[in-house]
Amino acid sequence: MTKERLYLYDTTLRDGQQTQGVQFSVPEKIAIAEALDEIGIDYIEGGWPGANPTDSDFFAARPQTRATFTAFGMTKRTGRSAANDEVLAGVMNAGTPAVCLVGKTHDYHVTTALGITLEENLDNIRASVAHMVAQGREALFDAEHFFDGYKANPDYAVECCRVAYDAGARWVVLCDTNGGALPREVAACTEAVIAAGVPGTHLGIHTHDDTGCAVANSLAAIEAGARQVQGTLNGLGERCGNANLITLMATLSLKEPYKSKYETGLCTEKLKSLTRLSRKLDDILNRVPLRSAPYVGASAFAHKAGLHASAILKDPTTYEHIVPERVGNSRLIPMSNQAGQSNLRARLKGMGITVDPKDPRLAEILDEIKAREDRGYAYDGAQASFELVARRILGLAPEFFEVTRYRVTVERRKNPAGQMVSMSEAVVVVTIGGERMLSVSESVDAEGHDRGPVNALSKALVKDLGPYQALIEDIKLVDFRVRITQGGTEAVTRVIIDSEDGQGSRWSTVGVSPNIVDASFEALLDAIQWKLIRDGAKAV
Repeated sequence: MTKERLYLYDTTLRDGQQTQGVQFSVPEKIAIAEALDEIGIDYIEGGWPGANPTDSDFFAARPQTRATFTAFGMTKRTGRSAANDEVLAGVMNAGTPAVCLVGKTHDYHVTTALGITLEENLDNIRASVAHMVAQGREALFDAEHFFDGYKANPDYAVECCRVAYDAGARWVVLCDTNGGALPREVAACTEAVIAAGVPGTHLGIHTHDDTGCAVANSLAAIEAGARQVQGTLNGLGERCGNANLITLMATLSLKEPYKSKYETGLCTEKLKSLTRLSRKLDDILNRVPLRSAPYVGASAFAHKAGLHASAILKDPTTYEHIVPERVGNSRLIPMSNQAGQSNLRARLKGMGITVDPKDPRLAEILDEIKAREDRGYAYDGAQASFELVARRILGLAPEFFEVTRYRVTVERRKNPAGQMVSMSEAVVVVTIGGERMLSVSESVDAEGHDRGPVNALSKALVKDLGPYQALIEDIKLVDFRVRITQGGTEAVTRVIIDSEDGQGSRWSTVGVSPNIVDASFEALLDAIQWKLIRDGAKAV
């Protein structure tokens, strides 16, 4: 059976940039574009040339890619020819092989927002697309507000699409601009456009997630005949976001009927980069990855309940819809006060530790975990700290170094400009192989900004660990979460830290204390200890 070709179109750099709080720099756009090209995306929409300096600079410096680079703009304005519209000229001058122009297809928007007649709007679409084609560009037409327009005036909405196709558009993209459409109506509208003369091989779908149906709507359009699907990495986008292209890539490649009926530019090996690609974007945005993200989230294959863990040990398909490694993710058997022997054995196996099922230390580990969680620890979100607890009880945790003392001071003082600023200083004293080592660090970064006492403490701790220094140089703290687990004078602070290294590994550790700095220090120590064990360090 010959598979039909599906084309993947990414608009992270344009529509994704409309997310509140997101503004990519030119180097960031280049890094994202290169990552998209590496995984096999067919089209990369870079932005709107001329709309802002960043987009213009990006198109001037864009990398050479296999993917088709696309500039975004709008159809010409009434009263101007396509050749003499300076806004359209700015988009064309970006020199991309493809150009996507947005145009109105909802009659209300035409007459109210644009203030022109329905026929004038059709002429603008026709002339703009024909101009792109005449200039040798691949033309795409974004049918803005198509699904709302179809409900209001189906004949006119469809006519806008047909005019664009007849003028030479390679793709006519049906846009759920307000994000209010549902799968059944998306399918029906897509079928109506195909029946009216726009072939599915020239039809695309662009959805927003305002009803939580963006991915489902995209799949509905594909099943109805559309052969291009648009989206953004991690579902970035205005309001509630766009269709999540990470989720779509995995679903189209791994789920029936899609994997049997369609082919994309992706392959099995490229799919293994999905988790890394998703986290790369979060890293660029300085965001904490969504743990519950489909396929790629840290909790996507986490099995906390003892019943689930027991079944997973026998056959992972009992509670997993795919093998996590296929998308570059991994299985996680959390430990918590709900844990049983099944969870524990599965977790130890994942750590590479084999223990006799009758070993009494298994019960000791469970008792210790439950006692610690009663004091405020949480190990279902701090697997590295759990591993250290288990290793210590099993006698498998080397003592690399001993912290003999630490001190943190915080003060406010005037800077050279006469402003009152805060600054923290940390002192950490450790003993390694009988040698005493002292490190001092401040919390002020290279730009002169204070990063707080925990930052100073972290910097002092990793400043000089002698023979282990090379193994910890690439550790960076990527998330820091604090929770007060009790109230009043009995308050206990829980700190969970997510760390990452240059190999792309990410791990979580926990510390608990009435003092937030002390809790943070405990979590920082665990992060380093786990990294040293993982990398095979030997105690001096």
